Amino acid sequence: MVSPISAIGGFSPVSGLAPVSGADAISGAGALSGAGKTTAVQGEHESFASMLSRGLETVSAAQSKADDLAVGVAQGTVQDPAQYTMAANEAQLGLQMTLAVRNKAVEAFQEIMRMQA
Repeated sequence: MVSPISAIGGFSPVSGLAPVSGADAISGAGALSGAGKTTAVQGEHESFASMLSRGLETVSAAQSKADDLAVGVAQGTVQDPAQYTMAANEAQLGLQMTLAVRNKAVEAFQEIMRMQA
């Protein structure tokens, strides 16, 4: 029997993402909804604007954390420089995802504007 693959030490899970299974995996619901939440928040549907706003706040917080750790590394107060590397990568991935969403929104808007009435 083959033993399962164990987790790699030193890595923490990406915050704000939750596993998606079943019908949510097919429809895509829940992918951007946050830790363990579905698109419904306490029985009410969360608006796209609030979900987008929360995502931008998360990206901003990740960038602030990376900036703080960079200062700490430069001052020598951070014991493990790998913390900064991981925080910087998380911030970079968040920014790349934000830019991808923005680009898709702009493309969708341009496509709608090209449609004939």
